Amino acid sequence: MEAGGDSLKPSKQSRPHRRHSAHRRTSRTSRLGWRTKLLVAVCLAGVLLLACGAIVRKLAPTANTTLERFDTLIVLSAPSDDDGNPTPEEQARVTEAVHEYERGVAPRMIITGGAVSNRFVESEVMARSARAMGMPASAILVEPVADDTIQNARLSVRIMREHGWQSAEVITTSHHLPRAGLFFNRLPILWKVHLAPQLEPESFYHSSKSEVLEILKTVRFLVWRSWAEPYLP
Repeated sequence: MEAGGDSLKPSKQSRPHRRHSAHRRTSRTSRLGWRTKLLVAVCLAGVLLLACGAIVRKLAPTANTTLERFDTLIVLSAPSDDDGNPTPEEQARVTEAVHEYERGVAPRMIITGGAVSNRFVESEVMARSARAMGMPASAILVEPVADDTIQNARLSVRIMREHGWQSAEVITTSHHLPRAGLFFNRLPILWKVHLAPQLEPESFYHSSKSEVLEILKTVRFLVWRSWAEPYLP
């Protein structure tokens, strides 16, 4: 009887094994919990940044002056197609700039933008289109180096300073206007952004994609503002 009773008792060797298994399960659960919390925190931070970017775009300034006539127009470029022809977005900006010139808003225009998406310099493609619409070549200044909106702003203002010009109307399409306003608001000139209407309706997909990209670019500027500051005069 005593031998049988002893056989029902848990062995001393099995207890440490059980404690070790329980410890491993607890460690795995802890690691999983830590990773989950980190993932949730990163996702929340991303959502907050996107929301902040969207709000900043909604509140972006559109002018710092009430002027109706300016020393120059500044036309912000967009990518050309792979054959070196203006895309609908480029053509919309050029068309509105030429109309503003014809209305007497400014006696000249600066078209700014380098070869960003392909080998064709965007500002040169747009200048060619403006000349084809009857714009005098003598009234067009081409800035062929800038590869983003910050440099568009900085290099255009450098040209203005070289000529002693103090005011500009900045022309671009709707999704780009808020970010352009954020950058030009930091410059020592009188300025106003002006909408270039699309020449043909945008698809919902293209419009949504452009808006999301602009929000992401706005967030990048807000997060790395100290990196971007040296680009501004």
